[in-house]
Amino acid sequence: MNVSDECIAYLYATKNLSEKTLSAYRSDLKQFTAYEKDLFHPDICGYVAHLSGNLKLKDSSVRRKIVTLRVFYDYLESAAYIPSSPFLKLKFRFRQERQLPKTLTTNEVKRLLAAIGAPEEGGEEKALMRDQALMDLLIGTGIRIGEAAALTLDDVIVQEKTLLIHGKGRKQRLIYISSPVTWERLLSLWRERRKDPSARFLFVNRNGRQLKNRDIENIYRKYRLRARINPKSTPHFLRHTFATNLLANGADLRSVQEILGHASVATTQIYTEITIGRKRQVLMKYNYRNKL
Repeated sequence: MNVSDECIAYLYATKNLSEKTLSAYRSDLKQFTAYEKDLFHPDICGYVAHLSGNLKLKDSSVRRKIVTLRVFYDYLESAAYIPSSPFLKLKFRFRQERQLPKTLTTNEVKRLLAAIGAPEEGGEEKALMRDQALMDLLIGTGIRIGEAAALTLDDVIVQEKTLLIHGKGRKQRLIYISSPVTWERLLSLWRERRKDPSARFLFVNRNGRQLKNRDIENIYRKYRLRARINPKSTPHFLRHTFATNLLANGADLRSVQEILGHASVATTQIYTEITIGRKRQVLMKYNYRNKL
């Protein structure tokens, strides 16, 4: 086992990181070790220049790779491979443009709901039942597609109309399904899946295997095309739309943070900038005082 593999194994055992995060660390270290021949005497500045200049990576990508290297060299120092981390004397600064979350309009969401409500000629009834429950769930709860894919039959708490969500960092949270239509679609799918004694996951493909993130993205793309909404939108737009509308309708920031499963309220706070922007547009257009 090489030192980068040792580092990944250490992070897995001690940091309670998700497989997605570990995979990103693994990929970053593989790229770095392919570039840097002497890991114990690295040219960090040269590597960062290579990422920005030669590979033309965005600042956000370079920043993430630097974080990975900090973690890696902290591990090498703690494991006594090196006397000290090179990052003790290194500081990198990047210009960061804070991008607002991208959302769908209310009309686009209505068209999306209409698209999943229309049966497809020659389509499979079970696939339609799954798609309706999945898309309505993403629209009505704002959960991540990875969280939807991970839902098992045991995560559906029927008596409470609640789902147990397995979020980032292996943190769990409960989500109440407030929409009767969303709940009925989920319940119908849950009952259908329970007919199979070996069934575990709620959302599966035609072979009975758990849906992956890419499968859900493809399902969204299918209905996005049918609804003729923003062609650049992704399932994550639904999460942003859900959060923005909660705040716009008066929900408090702390509650929205808990519902979305954000580790920090600062992450949730960016949605307030969108709602303020929308309120400004409404007031500029409709406030009678502007015409007096």
